[in-house]
Amino acid sequence: MPRYLLRRLLHTGLLVLGLLTVVFFVVHAMPGDPAEMSGEQQLTGEGRQLVRQRMGLDGSLWEQYLRWLGGAVRGDLGVSLRQQRPVADILTEAIPNTLLLTVTALVVELSAGLLVGLLMARHPGRRRTRLANTSGLVLYSLPSFWLGLVAIMIFARNLGWLPAGGMHAPDAAWLSPGARFVDLLRHLILPVLVLGLGNLAVSARYVRATLARILASDWVLAARARGLGEGAIVRHAMRGALLPVLTLVGLSLPGLLGGAVAVEEIFAWPGLGRISVQALLARDYPVIMAVTAVVAVLVSLGSLLADLGCRWADPRLRLEARGEEVR
Repeated sequence: MPRYLLRRLLHTGLLVLGLLTVVFFVVHAMPGDPAEMSGEQQLTGEGRQLVRQRMGLDGSLWEQYLRWLGGAVRGDLGVSLRQQRPVADILTEAIPNTLLLTVTALVVELSAGLLVGLLMARHPGRRRTRLANTSGLVLYSLPSFWLGLVAIMIFARNLGWLPAGGMHAPDAAWLSPGARFVDLLRHLILPVLVLGLGNLAVSARYVRATLARILASDWVLAARARGLGEGAIVRHAMRGALLPVLTLVGLSLPGLLGGAVAVEEIFAWPGLGRISVQALLARDYPVIMAVTAVVAVLVSLGSLLADLGCRWADPRLRLEARGEEVR
């Protein structure tokens, strides 16, 4: 296991470095000069050069890349070109909000996926099973920004049940801790449902396929022949169905973080997705690179944790890993 973990961490580091290198040169090739978007109008050629020098945009692209990479290795992510604040401070404010949104959406997605997958596996061909399958596919096919706009129109504007956006009400600072927590939950419901239920069909179909295969296995037939109850059989089968769920944790993170960009912008949620959109529009290179690095690390860690969870849950994978280490 230590050798496997070390090898995975090395591959992850090389993958993140390659991704950041590509993103750096792609965003710098985008049209638009940050010096001209800085708000300083009617810049002469010399004035524009001074502004670029102040922003750290002087020199060739390779010089800028090596300068940024050296600072990132030392923990210095630079200063936002748009906000004139340290990028680390901006990320410190945004990362907890994005993790709150995506982790809650992941819990909703996997919990609902387990329940719907169990329903589809135990009652194949029934009307409610077909309805759940069709509804999941419809939700999966619809873009998250469209679902978000429809949810705001129905639940916020027409019915008035939930707030249309933001993380807290304007008067949340004067609320008691309990009331402030309830206010946060009310603002969290719509973005979590839009982000989590979109991938419900994928989770449910993974669980259904695994459970159907397990319930048709020989040991289940033998257990039924010995008179074991259906509830006990399903409980044992669900342990085997946890493996695809653990794999889905790693597979769902890129989709959730990617979907969070649109969802956070629509619901005005102050997270990494909204910051990245604003940084792209302003050509705020340090913020773009920092958000890319954070997302790449989170996705890689999610995939690694999913692999480790599968090895913990499946003894065969643990024995295989020990055999590799012995060899």
